[in-house]
Amino acid sequence: MAHALVLLASASRVEELLHWLDRHGRSLAGFPLLATAELARRLREVVPAGDHSLAELPALADGGDIVAAARVLAGEVVAVIAFADSCELPGSAPDPALLLRACDLAGVPLALNAATADLALRGLAHGRMAYLLFNPVAGQGDPNADLALIRSILEPQLLVTVLLTRADLDPAEQTRELVDILQARPDGDPGDVMIVACGGDGTVSAVAGAVAGTGIVLGVIPRGTANAFAAALGIPTDLIGACDTILAGHTHVVDAARCNDVPMILLAGLGFEAGMVDRTTRELKTMLGPIAYVLAGAQQLVAQQSFQARVEIDGALTVVQAAAITVANVAPATSVLAQGFGQVIPDDGLLEVTIASPTTRLQGFNALASLLASAVVQSPTTHPDLLCLRARQITITTDPPQKLVIDGEMLEADPVTFTCLPGALTVFAPLPLP
Repeated sequence: MAHALVLLASASRVEELLHWLDRHGRSLAGFPLLATAELARRLREVVPAGDHSLAELPALADGGDIVAAARVLAGEVVAVIAFADSCELPGSAPDPALLLRACDLAGVPLALNAATADLALRGLAHGRMAYLLFNPVAGQGDPNADLALIRSILEPQLLVTVLLTRADLDPAEQTRELVDILQARPDGDPGDVMIVACGGDGTVSAVAGAVAGTGIVLGVIPRGTANAFAAALGIPTDLIGACDTILAGHTHVVDAARCNDVPMILLAGLGFEAGMVDRTTRELKTMLGPIAYVLAGAQQLVAQQSFQARVEIDGALTVVQAAAITVANVAPATSVLAQGFGQVIPDDGLLEVTIASPTTRLQGFNALASLLASAVVQSPTTHPDLLCLRARQITITTDPPQKLVIDGEMLEADPVTFTCLPGALTVFAPLPLP
């Protein structure tokens, strides 16, 4: 448990500590708490469930303060709040001398009464806190080594709390629970709080979608196959560079979007792109990396059938025969099907829509080549089989219904309405080149 707050109290001062916690409950929301067994039971009676992550130490009689001191020396504790009875004999638990020695060696604040606890909390409030959502199954590297490297870079300047994503829980839901806790804090308390997403585009998109519109700054440490979001915003795709970008503190305000009720950060595809993503399995990405998408794209190009699309923008209806429709909010040049305008602008308050309508495979190859050329020279395509639009909101109905992919996740919906959310997301990113 990284950067936990240790809570200890002599039997005669438990009520005093509980009163202090009641006064500062919102300011402490989000801190992992470590408390002795007897104190943890009392805390569960008075602290609302879900406000804190609470872990138990042994009871004081069983050496709970000694275990707490060991946690301090292990670098797992951000502060110790120990309301000890000054009238008790030396060596009584909790032992102030033991805790003072451990905190002195580790450079951790130790508060022995309400006044010093207030000062310790005030100091924590002005620190920079980072909640790291880490996906251990993303990428091809060693997750333990990667996490250790990330923490070694960030923790000298940030208080980092690591939350591992789980296979049985959507990372978006994990992030929403965290956001609820952070938003319960009083304004400006604590100081700088950020949420950092570490994983592939699926993890980044899920976390970003939950953070969008909250005012909480997002950090991105890419560990995936494509890392499209990072590439689009110029965020380094190596761990050290990405961590340094977060510590530098420069931010970029970008748009977010929704597809029906689903958050969208990158792009959505109907037809060709959805089929390509559907063919690209995790096993294929693990074996081939980015080449997996090329292989899947070649297979989908052979299999793709055209479909009728009814496209409604601001009340104007257009009916087209299409093989692929891409709606992009943020996308790098490598997302070729989004490059109808030569580049996707992430902060213009609009979505870029590219509709490909080739009637033969040869025309399809030519259209793809035209989009690739547009991305290289960053200018709009003039290919006759490509229709390019910019819109704040667009509704698409397909016949027959098509597969839909949103930020790499396969979904089913028809019709679909895309809505841009201007300036909804603030991201740590490098300053643009002059």
